[in-house]
Amino acid sequence: EKVGENNLLAIDYTHPSAVNGNAKFYAEKKIPFVMGTTGGDREQLMKDMEDASASAVIAPNMGKQIVALQAGLEDLAKKFPSAFGGYTLHTRESHQKTKADTSGTAKAVVDSLKTLSGSPDYTYDDIEMIRDDGESLDFGVKEEYMNGHAF
Repeated sequence: EKVGENNLLAIDYTHPSAVNGNAKFYAEKKIPFVMGTTGGDREQLMKDMEDASASAVIAPNMGKQIVALQAGLEDLAKKFPSAFGGYTLHTRESHQKTKADTSGTAKAVVDSLKTLSGSPDYTYDDIEMIRDDGESLDFGVKEEYMNGHAF
């Protein structure tokens, strides 16, 4: 089956600073795309894609297990807001030291945990980002994955 006007589909896992520019380029050229990169101005990104009626899949994570976890947390947060009220919650994530921004997956987890905790004070600033090889090893990342991992 043909994809887009030119039978072309872009898969984009670029640097966070290029997210909005790349998406606008794809939309202007009518190139459907999949974007797995976090970062950029997400609100502007979604507005630009809606305005252009662009065909795109934009998600912070493409791993089916993580997508399932996120869907489960979002569902719990909707059905049981403040269920974890009174508890202290902590979000910790590890990526290779070259990752330029906070994990989009961690941000999505915080969004759900904020609702589950009932605490508006639980924010992205509370995410502990590990970008040091030694700390990543201590966190459980295997040495062979140090140059490209997401935990």
